[in-house]
Amino acid sequence: MSASIKLSHSIKALCYLAECYPEPKTSKDIAESIGANASKMRQLLSMLVKQNIVASTQGVKGGFLLNQDPAKIHLQEVYCSIEDRKAFHLDVSHINGESKDRTVLFNNYFLELFADVQVEIEHKMKNINISSIMRNLNLKSNYSVPNTKTI
Repeated sequence: MSASIKLSHSIKALCYLAECYPEPKTSKDIAESIGANASKMRQLLSMLVKQNIVASTQGVKGGFLLNQDPAKIHLQEVYCSIEDRKAFHLDVSHINGESKDRTVLFNNYFLELFADVQVEIEHKMKNINISSIMRNLNLKSNYSVPNTKTI
């Protein structure tokens, strides 16, 4: 699955969980609601659980639910949770008859270009959170910050 599809599915799932909060939803429910494969959805949700973005509950009414305020979940955090590679990966292993020096020149040029683009993408992703996406799409979040009583 490509990085963009994984990110899209993850964001859709997080928005769905915000809409359904505090009711846990199974990976099957989430996958059906966003038009994704349930098995792939479980993999993505598992990665989000490891980063404490989503919580997993057990039992008959178990499932997944948001573990953080949607206003504090940024695209960059989600992207880093589900993707082990950068958006741009340049395969420099094949030269195909071209001189090695020329190949290195081109590879260095594109590596620098893609590094700049990657930094710009990551900067923009840090400024977008789940709440802002939901507002733009006219979706209503039911998430409320849990009460923390001090004695």
